[in-house]
Amino acid sequence: MLFRKKEFTPSHPTILSLLPWQCQDSEEMFVSEYNQPIDSSIYSRCSNIASMMRLPVATSANGLDIALWGCPFDLGLTARNGVRMGPSAVREASRYIRKVNPSTGVNPYKLANVADIGDPAMNMINQAQALKDIEDFVSDLTAAGAASICIGGDHTIPYPILRGMKAGGRIKEPLALVHIDAHADTLDTLGGERVCNATTFRRSVEDGLVDPKKTIQIGLRGTRFSEMDIAGSFELGMNVISMDEYEEMGRKAVIEQIKSIIGDSPTYITIDIDGLDPVCCPGTPSPEPGGIMMRDVQMILRSLTGFNVLGGDVCEVAPHMDPSGMTALNAANLLFEILCVTASGIDKRRK
Repeated sequence: MLFRKKEFTPSHPTILSLLPWQCQDSEEMFVSEYNQPIDSSIYSRCSNIASMMRLPVATSANGLDIALWGCPFDLGLTARNGVRMGPSAVREASRYIRKVNPSTGVNPYKLANVADIGDPAMNMINQAQALKDIEDFVSDLTAAGAASICIGGDHTIPYPILRGMKAGGRIKEPLALVHIDAHADTLDTLGGERVCNATTFRRSVEDGLVDPKKTIQIGLRGTRFSEMDIAGSFELGMNVISMDEYEEMGRKAVIEQIKSIIGDSPTYITIDIDGLDPVCCPGTPSPEPGGIMMRDVQMILRSLTGFNVLGGDVCEVAPHMDPSGMTALNAANLLFEILCVTASGIDKRRK
């Protein structure tokens, strides 16, 4: 039974403790048998320790449908660093997010068991070891049956995340990919380095993690190192919608193209926060003027409700570059959108 009256008992032993505000005394109040965020209509949004979406914190992914986690990694950056501070800032910003999606009506906490499982222990001196630590962390949570939704960290991390999903048995065949970014991230090397935030999706294709024909990159723009900067995306066979083309097509046509490309394939969503216009998200190492607005990205993600989404990430949040906190707040809201479509996909597969 999905709902219980008055009393709530944790469904799984991984939850550290039952928070008192998850129990309701009123006869009219009902809560899901799944983990619930702190109710901000009753308790101050500024109260308690910050966790992702104000959910309980779990010691592992056992028993979870979706694991929210942070990846404070920035060893793959080629410009200004500091995105290792992104996860903690986004956890703080996520205090302001409520339960129900205003456009789709999805309440992910009624559809899936979700918790914050913290951050992986990783070597922050040695990049190769850190990437292996991330991969092993994701492999474990995937093997436990949980979908991965991550806040980075720089945009190198989708590569070890996808490797971990494959090692954990989640990826049986190359995934479809919805990629929102100012940059293609399909170079072969940058500065002689084969694994960094500029090579992520070339490596992912080469390792059989991503199907380039079912990949769509949206919002590419900005000055380039050379005329060949985004040639890799076309060489690999990806579908590319530059920001110029986005403006010409309009949001509705772009959404239809995304749907036609991914179809019912298992899909991963990855967002580099610099894909959005710096008016919306100035706190990022590589801000590129003339980007997609927050509303557009929200509606793109909401259009994927009910699709076969297996998880996703939001990367490149550098909170010290945005004293207003708007970048972290928008990143938290994008994580919520990914959570909603991932939960709706889980619910559809169950039915």
